[in-house]
Amino acid sequence: MSEQFWQALAAGLALMLIFEGVIPFLYPQRWRQLVEQLSQVSNDALRMMGLAAMLLGVLLLYWIR
Repeated sequence: MSEQFWQALAAGLALMLIFEGVIPFLYPQRWRQLVEQLSQVSNDALRMMGLAAMLLGVLLLYWIR
């Protein structure tokens, strides 16, 4: 794989970490409440949300490229 691929992958990971950190940084109490609420969601519902997020990501990548 090319160096460009690894740079793009690293940039994507860095952006993901930035986006994932914004809510706990700005609203730690609200984030804690959200995590508590998510603990009540069934595994099947979480899997479906994960699948939907992955499919949306694939579609966005396809659209961008």
